[in-house]
Amino acid sequence: MGGNGKFHKWKTSFHKSPNPILPKQPPTEYLCPILDSLMHDPVVVPSGQTFERTTVQVFKDLGFVPIFPNNSTPDFSRIIPNLALKTTILNWCEQNNMELPPPPDYYSVESIIKSKWGSELTSRKMVSSDIRDSELTSRNMGFSEIRDLEREKWGSELTSRNMGFCEIRDSERALLSGVENNRQILFSHAATVINPRNNYSYSSSSEESVVANVTPSLLPFSTRPACYSSGSSPPSTSAEFVENLSPDDEVIVRKMMSLDVVEQEEGVILLRKTTRGDESKRVSLCNARLLLCLKNLMLSKYAVVQTNALASLVNLSLEKENKVKIVRSGVVPILIDVLKGGVEEAMEHAAGAIFSLALEDENKMAIGVLKALEPLLHAVRVGSERTRHDAALGLYHLSLVQSNRVKLIKLDGIGILLGLLKRRELVGKVVLVVCNLAACTEGRSALLDGNAVECLVGMLREGGGELDSVSTQENCVAALYSMSQGSLRFKGLAKEARAGEVLQVVVEKGSDRAREKAKRMLMMLRGRDEEDGEEEEVDWEGVLEGKMSLARYRVKRNSQLPNTTEF
Repeated sequence: MGGNGKFHKWKTSFHKSPNPILPKQPPTEYLCPILDSLMHDPVVVPSGQTFERTTVQVFKDLGFVPIFPNNSTPDFSRIIPNLALKTTILNWCEQNNMELPPPPDYYSVESIIKSKWGSELTSRKMVSSDIRDSELTSRNMGFSEIRDLEREKWGSELTSRNMGFCEIRDSERALLSGVENNRQILFSHAATVINPRNNYSYSSSSEESVVANVTPSLLPFSTRPACYSSGSSPPSTSAEFVENLSPDDEVIVRKMMSLDVVEQEEGVILLRKTTRGDESKRVSLCNARLLLCLKNLMLSKYAVVQTNALASLVNLSLEKENKVKIVRSGVVPILIDVLKGGVEEAMEHAAGAIFSLALEDENKMAIGVLKALEPLLHAVRVGSERTRHDAALGLYHLSLVQSNRVKLIKLDGIGILLGLLKRRELVGKVVLVVCNLAACTEGRSALLDGNAVECLVGMLREGGGELDSVSTQENCVAALYSMSQGSLRFKGLAKEARAGEVLQVVVEKGSDRAREKAKRMLMMLRGRDEEDGEEEEVDWEGVLEGKMSLARYRVKRNSQLPNTTEF
């Protein structure tokens, strides 16, 4: 007690030195490859890479395209906001109590780029300046020398000769004007010319099927791009497109670069024939110059030119080392547009190309970000047999990536896929996609909501067709097993579908892999797996001690009753 008669409280504070918590390093895919920092506004470019938006703008303003250590060059012609990655970065920051960094300062980004590529920027500018100055000097000197010589030699005749020259140029202009008018009239009917020369028809590029490159399974619309116009100038051959081509390959490229549609057709047909079976040709021809030509011809109004260009791209994509290069060339948006509204054969090749490119892990996320999933889902339902086959396999490989699984669920892919299974269409391929979706929490929930348990159990019960194959049975069982993991609803849905009878048949007659998973599900349904067994012992002790409700005991005893909230 103090002198004033009041009690004083003793305040004791305990200080504990906090353990130093090192900030968690963000995953590499969340970092901008230029700035090496978390991306505030990630965007995807046609070549497949993801950058901070500001860095792309700086590169475009500088007129500079960097060359990365792997000799790849990005395509900054257009950008697509990567909203999925941005949301993922936001969630990661919240989970790790970190604030999303503010957008980088333009001038700071510019200084970083100049510090990394300053020497290349300077050398390119100096080289281009020297070339331009030397060309201007030589041209001026040559013109002045010729002018002086002609004046000394011809004198007064020079004036009349110039007049004649002007008349010839005027007549040429009139002739070119007439050709221009005729060209436009011909192109108005181009879309109806499906196969003007039958002698140039070849079999499909899938003679060497893309399926041969499929790795073994886990268990066995926007504005269309402007159509190509023959009136446009041929693509420039800047220094980055200079390739060492053989004379035969050079002939192919020059025909494809021609303004004459007939030569374009001959060029792409020759390319398709050359790349059909020659692996070395596929590698040597897959360069920036030829891919640029193919992109232009894939937009052609002439169905024959477009179809053969797409078939050639499928052939080039068969080689593993070409797959990333092709995606980075910016062809995926064109393939998507063809898949949405091309002629039947063109759609078949577009689906095959997307499937082939999706085999490469580095391409999977980029293809999904470029919005290929929705047209693939559409093609699986309404396309030709070959289109549906390749579209389904493309969906399978793309759904190996979590971000694409989430996109498929948002696009109501579950309903579409289960609808195909109920109609017994493309069962073997569609079940593969369902297996991938069942591997994630969102997919399991959506599949259970869509009554996938009853659908898959019914397929196993009925059999027939593709369902008699070992791999399809294994995949059906694997999908059911994935849905059973961590789900409280699966047991009730499985009992309603009488899954126990079907799983017992699988245990008796199925393959080793299917039998093992079927046994585990049966144990879970009967309450005899190891974990439930331990819990059962504890529950029985509770019953003996009178500590467990009679209602729960009855549910344990009567497996025919539906699940309740007391469970």
